[in-house]
Amino acid sequence: MSNLRYSDVSLPGGPRLRVAESGPRGGYPVLMLHGITDSSFSFSRLQPSLPPDWHLIMPDQRGHGESDRPAAGYTIDDYASDAIALLKQFGTGAAMVVGHSLGSAVAQRVAARHSGLVHRLVLIGAAYHFDLPEVRELQRQVASLESGPDEDFIRQFQASTIHAPLPEEFFENVIAESKKLPPRVWKSAFAGLAENAATDLGQIRCPTLLIYGEHDAIFPISHQHKLQDGIVLSRLEILKETGHSPHWEYPETVAQLLRDAKAMTAESLRKTAART
Repeated sequence: MSNLRYSDVSLPGGPRLRVAESGPRGGYPVLMLHGITDSSFSFSRLQPSLPPDWHLIMPDQRGHGESDRPAAGYTIDDYASDAIALLKQFGTGAAMVVGHSLGSAVAQRVAARHSGLVHRLVLIGAAYHFDLPEVRELQRQVASLESGPDEDFIRQFQASTIHAPLPEEFFENVIAESKKLPPRVWKSAFAGLAENAATDLGQIRCPTLLIYGEHDAIFPISHQHKLQDGIVLSRLEILKETGHSPHWEYPETVAQLLRDAKAMTAESLRKTAART
């Protein structure tokens, strides 16, 4: 990622998070929440294509990257509490909150619990809930690995999230970020998914954009329709020839969709819903 500033932010009563930032502190605030076993590096292909006057805030979520790894506290509520505390600490006002995969569930919870902090919501490769055969199998596999996932397991897991080819250097760095998590965090993070029911989508009042790859092998298209039905002001964009990680595979396309998301209005979404 280019022109980044890194800082360690200690949250009140919570962990220390490593946070990457770009753009001016007074710019349009965008909080970006990565997926499970990823880090702020997850947005390294997307960040250069976003407007330079946006203030991007990209934390390594607890247990991930260079952030603290507490002994417990890996539920969606825990991650959401961190995100809320981070937005308050930065004092950005209402921000666009972008979440990928695990981060999408965290972003939903933030928008439902603190609507005043969320100007726009963008959910990439989103889940309605995690009670799925694919997720349960991953949880079982991770829990059974006494010494934690080896490199082959990590490669297979991350490869399953993509459809379009990625630059080799980028993918190797994705693997390196996942390898930073100790075995106990891998296990706690995946186990934490089982503790969370779906967010009360009726509490999400901000304009919301769903970005979904048609070849997503993790979460089904039915989840996108449930999210769209449950979030009053929402729009779904399905990207062809794309997997679970559209911002990795087609960053310029996703960057344009984020620009479009900033410009969305409640009125335009109501008109779209009326036509459909």
